[in-house]
Amino acid sequence: MTAIASSLQRIPKAALFAAVAVIQFALLAVMIIDRMQILRDGAEVALQTRPVDPRDIFRGDYVRLGYDISEVPAGALQGQPAGTRTPTVFVKLTPDSNGLYQAVSVHAEAVPVTSPDILIRGRIALGANCGPNAPRFCAKLRINYNLERYFVPEGEGLKLEQARNERKLTIVAAVTPSGRAAIKRLLVDGTPVYDEPWF
Repeated sequence: MTAIASSLQRIPKAALFAAVAVIQFALLAVMIIDRMQILRDGAEVALQTRPVDPRDIFRGDYVRLGYDISEVPAGALQGQPAGTRTPTVFVKLTPDSNGLYQAVSVHAEAVPVTSPDILIRGRIALGANCGPNAPRFCAKLRINYNLERYFVPEGEGLKLEQARNERKLTIVAAVTPSGRAAIKRLLVDGTPVYDEPWF
């Protein structure tokens, strides 16, 4: 340990600061590039938002979003071991006659799908704690997809919340083949109101 400390003492402080800055910049760049790849390469799916619990009102500069696909029946997963209380699951989505994607099944592992169906990855928020001895999937699952918040300019949230509560707000999400998703666009009554920049 003293050899490492003495080696670090011989490196000029400016070089250490530069190395730390480069590492921080690289981490930030990786996050930006990852989101950009989802938005650029992901398949687009339209999702209907729905009112969220009124206790989760607009806070700060973002709007809380809930979806019809947020609560789904466990289907074949019901009663199966969940592993943890917040496991990752994959939800198969298929478009309805209006072009809005609906959940048709949920799986513990990725399953093959054919177009226009999409597989989206989410994490169980509620519904993986049934069973007396070990976590098991319940009959109903509440799933978060990393699409539950959308940041907006200050003062714009109340207008979007009202549209959300009237079920006039839909989103277009980009979903990669691995199931990762990001919000790409917000629409009110079918008209785009916000487009997410790639970076």
